[in-house]
Amino acid sequence: MSIKEMPAAARPREKLLAHGAQALADVELLALLLRTGAGGQDVLQRAERLLGRFDGLAGLLHASPAELARAGGIGPAQRAELAAVREIARRALAQQLRQAPVFDSPQAVKDFVALRLGALTHEVFGVLFLDSQHRLIEMQELFRGTLAQTSVYPREVLRQALLLNAGAAILVHNHPSGVAEPSRADEALTQSLASALRVIDVRVLDHLVVGAGHVVSFAERGLL
Repeated sequence: MSIKEMPAAARPREKLLAHGAQALADVELLALLLRTGAGGQDVLQRAERLLGRFDGLAGLLHASPAELARAGGIGPAQRAELAAVREIARRALAQQLRQAPVFDSPQAVKDFVALRLGALTHEVFGVLFLDSQHRLIEMQELFRGTLAQTSVYPREVLRQALLLNAGAAILVHNHPSGVAEPSRADEALTQSLASALRVIDVRVLDHLVVGAGHVVSFAERGLL
């Protein structure tokens, strides 16, 4: 059934206005963003196809502009809108992390780094620098590498921590392969950086590895 054939109260926009956005299914939310059908599909069919292609809303938001273009049926304007939605979500999460200790919202930290690194096709190592109350000061992407490896220099991490007067840090990097499972090299790097930062009284609270739709926490694994 197309949206035009639905009873007015069941249409996504009317349903949202009457009951709030939380009352809508994923396909209905995306249909509101897409607005129109294309390629012989109505907007709901189009939204359902895209969600299937990208394995849900998380995959769609993390998709790069090139991946969205290859999916077909998403023009430049809508690719820009999806990028804007992702950036709005990232900035809202960053604001939340600046206002309260990261321990108050561990899932928000994972969501934030996933939005920041999840769509990248190259490996990036970054650090969330925190103040003495464990609120976010700034996230910096410090090193970039190939799909296979990246070089991380502890001296630069320490320099940035001192410049920002950080009291703690969360390490983060992505696996462009999509598999978030930490490697032995990741574990060794974590211990090396934790030891180096301890010298300047900066505690490493966690190391997050970002994969496709999944973030692994070293702290939750007992690796820190």
